[in-house]
Amino acid sequence: QVQLVESGGGSVQPGGSLRLSCAASGSIFGINAMGWYRQAPGKQRELVARITSGGTTNYALSVKGRFTISRDNVKNTMYLQMNSLKPEDTAVYYCYEGGEWGQGTQVTVSS
Repeated sequence: QVQLVESGGGSVQPGGSLRLSCAASGSIFGINAMGWYRQAPGKQRELVARITSGGTTNYALSVKGRFTISRDNVKNTMYLQMNSLKPEDTAVYYCYEGGEWGQGTQVTVSS
């Protein structure tokens, strides 16, 4: 069974940066596509970015050009580099792989 643990969330001012990490265990890392999702209060969970086993990436239009998803198959870890953060990026961010979700990490962007 896949286990996913996110870290790296926090509070930043608009324009700031954060890097989220998702450490995976219990699966053969690298064979599944993985993704970052987020859920803001009162809103549905939405896809932020996705990366395939071959390294192909896709982004939500709202984050394209500001966020970068990557994966390290040696460290069994996926990352989300978030730059130029905006208040509307405030949400709980979740890691996803193979039908499993992490516990989420809070990102708050506020002045």
